[in-house]
Amino acid sequence: MQRTAGILMPIFSLPGPYGIGTLGSEARAFADFLQAAGQTWWQILPVGPTGAGDSPYTSVSTFAGNPLLIDLEALVEEGLLTQAELETARMPEGQPVEYAAVYESRSRLLRKAFSRLSGERAQAARDFTERNPWVKEYALYQAAKSHFQDAPWYLWPDEALRRHEAAALEHWRAVLAEDVAFHTAVQYWFFTQWTAFKDYTNARGVKLIGDLPIYVSLDSADVWSEREQFLLDGAGMPAKVAGVPPDYFSADGQLWGNPLYNWSAMKADGFGWWIRRVEGAATRVDALRLDHFRAFESYWAVPAGAKTAKEGAWEKGPGMDLLRVLTGWFPQITYIAEDLGILTDAVHQLREESGLPGMKVLEFAFSGPDNAYLPHHYAPHCICYTGTHDNDTVLGWYDHATEQERAFAAVYLGAKDRESARKALLRLGQGSVAELFVAQMQDYLALGSEGRVNVPGVAEGNWRWRMAPGAATKELATEVRALTAAFGRC
Repeated sequence: MQRTAGILMPIFSLPGPYGIGTLGSEARAFADFLQAAGQTWWQILPVGPTGAGDSPYTSVSTFAGNPLLIDLEALVEEGLLTQAELETARMPEGQPVEYAAVYESRSRLLRKAFSRLSGERAQAARDFTERNPWVKEYALYQAAKSHFQDAPWYLWPDEALRRHEAAALEHWRAVLAEDVAFHTAVQYWFFTQWTAFKDYTNARGVKLIGDLPIYVSLDSADVWSEREQFLLDGAGMPAKVAGVPPDYFSADGQLWGNPLYNWSAMKADGFGWWIRRVEGAATRVDALRLDHFRAFESYWAVPAGAKTAKEGAWEKGPGMDLLRVLTGWFPQITYIAEDLGILTDAVHQLREESGLPGMKVLEFAFSGPDNAYLPHHYAPHCICYTGTHDNDTVLGWYDHATEQERAFAAVYLGAKDRESARKALLRLGQGSVAELFVAQMQDYLALGSEGRVNVPGVAEGNWRWRMAPGAATKELATEVRALTAAFGRC
């Protein structure tokens, strides 16, 4: 990665008049801001269609794109929507994402656009499916889910369809042909726009860091269509589910509930599912953060039905067997190991053997001089963050820090109030020996906890923060560039 800097900014957090950030003009404007600010990397969160709690980490497909992020203005330019129809999607700017309202608006307008899709453009959508075989499964999954009143696949009344049997698939593809075609077209629009967005961003010298969630949702096209990859019983239900034990974020741990992988079956198959998964991601981004890296060494397995994650136990992960495949198949991808959480010598050894840079989070650092997250302990082959999407903003962190943390931060940073601490933490990260320094955009905007994206372990109210219109000013870009250049990261 050389010595560079970047900003963490979710696509959904971009400003704009339609209730949620999209791949349109505001995304291009932010790429321009990053270029002006001397940043080499734009880190985003997963962009799949979201499931429970609107979390990008509970997607219903590891391959598909989120329809909510489609730029409606581009569909107007293509003649698929009218300007008057577009106006009906307007929502107050500067407000958090209201997912129910955005879902309703997007669904209505995308259906209308689909009704006008014909000729060469309709054929292009069909051709897209031929190049991307996962679309057939995803589109049928979404069509069937709608047909069965949004029930999860394991509660669909047709047992043969639940089991993904060929005759049932053929039958329901015919019955739901129109809806299948609609979901195919939506994915065609998303990936056409994504390609244009990535080309625009890369042309400005800015690369994209994506995020590959460690697990997928039980109610997803992936689990429905490839059950053999997961530890499920005959009815498609898991005996154990994913989570993490009690940690910094939660005294009860976090009970994620995702199905666990059938690692022995995956290894016997040469990890083909993972190869296809990363192959898709590699077309969208230039680097991949491997979420929850410690699970590659060992993962927390919680009995299904447990009330908290405390009841789980560690089980062995795939280790270098999988990492060797991923780094070997995709040498063009830069990987980042999200090696946070409860770490052991075995996890550190795996990261070192894989050669991947790990993460250092400054907001975790101020317990005392021996804390490994303080920059005087860093080796250069690492990525330094002010905080991740799971952390508060720097100002929010300072507001909620213990007296001992603030006192040590005052000595270490030479800062005795929240604003001077914010600036000092940004300077500290930029000046570290880490190959890459990444700050949340909220930290450059001097936002407090009102800018927080996610609170782990809290099911509702997350993933809603949006940047105010006009906040990414030329003056701010100049300020960020000066700091970045001063530490040799431009």
